[in-house]
Amino acid sequence: MKRRVVVTGIGALTPIGNTAVEMWENAKKGVNGIDYIKGFDISLNETKIGGEIKGFDFEGFFGKKQLKRIDRFVQFALVATKEAMIDSALNLDEENRDRIGVYYSSGIGGLQTIADEEDKAKSRGYDRLSPFFIPSAIINLAAGNIAIEYGITGIATSIVTACASATNTMGEAFRAIRDGYLDVVVSGGTEASLIPLGLGGFNVMQALNKSNNPDYASIPFDKNRSGFVMGEGAGTLVLEELEHARNRGAKIYGEIVGYGATCDAYHVTGPDPEATGAKKCMEMAIQDANLRMEDVDYINAHGTSTPLNDKTETLAIKKAFLDHAYQLSVSSTKSMTGHLLGASGAVEAIMSILALRDSFVPPTINSKEFDEDCDLDYTVQVGKHKVMNVAISNSLGFGGHNATLAFKKY
Repeated sequence: MKRRVVVTGIGALTPIGNTAVEMWENAKKGVNGIDYIKGFDISLNETKIGGEIKGFDFEGFFGKKQLKRIDRFVQFALVATKEAMIDSALNLDEENRDRIGVYYSSGIGGLQTIADEEDKAKSRGYDRLSPFFIPSAIINLAAGNIAIEYGITGIATSIVTACASATNTMGEAFRAIRDGYLDVVVSGGTEASLIPLGLGGFNVMQALNKSNNPDYASIPFDKNRSGFVMGEGAGTLVLEELEHARNRGAKIYGEIVGYGATCDAYHVTGPDPEATGAKKCMEMAIQDANLRMEDVDYINAHGTSTPLNDKTETLAIKKAFLDHAYQLSVSSTKSMTGHLLGASGAVEAIMSILALRDSFVPPTINSKEFDEDCDLDYTVQVGKHKVMNVAISNSLGFGGHNATLAFKKY
């Protein structure tokens, strides 16, 4: 018999809030986290806007010495995880740490460290690199540092599937608990690629918005969308087997009930125009949850604000849900946070769970002009109260990766 998996702790560090609580309150209000970039010199970049972390005291949290030894993407992960661990009230001294795992991802990893060390090597020589270069840059060190910080001795691993990374990672964590391999998993995603090199790389791919207008750039499903807005941050969820959570009297936010994953096998960056993989992915998640498509009330869409993604995701929803597609509430919280790349799925999973808990659909802000290819209820501009029991969250990544998680109100 498959075991039930619940969420007992959440933490977030995002452009619209430095805690999960602050993020959710701002999401409900429709706060825009996109602005002109202030964290670095943007004079050599065509793109001038992004979703930055604002006002967090990293030096106060880590100290100068530790800050120099870990990349920003690891810093984000540790900040969000501390909040989630405290929130979960999990007493590790009373747990079998071999039955606890860390499944934590990033799409790119330590890009700032890579850029800095390359500059240093060209001026000083390649044998003068920091000894912390590789441990700061590689993606698995978010999971590794979390495991070290909390003494977690079960599996610590990372899954890298571009912008689907966090959702695939949480899906595999969900399966590990459901199938009896672990009792608790610290899971999520982090990304800190909002740097000149990252901006330039995505811009030359024609992936980023062209407007440089913070109030009309991250505009999912809008007819004038021209590309996504890069964001940064992290989201952490403590996932737990239901009886384990009940036995320790844990607070339960909601339940993960299904997971689907497919690949388009179509193009390196572009989605399959027939949306076959994305459609199957949602169907798999609902089937995995032993639910009907008609049971779904809300979709937190991948909704990147790129011309192809939003059109194709809309088509996938209509193909999967048929007539029920027009009864669904859909929104893209990337309209507020920007696109957090490999961290986006974790942040959006938290949004989905809290949407169910509070019976509130967060809005798709900034979108103004109707697109005939995007004709669903995207909860434009203002969120709304709605009684909901089931939500899904979609993540679609370069390489054709599709991942969907299904959540149920507890």
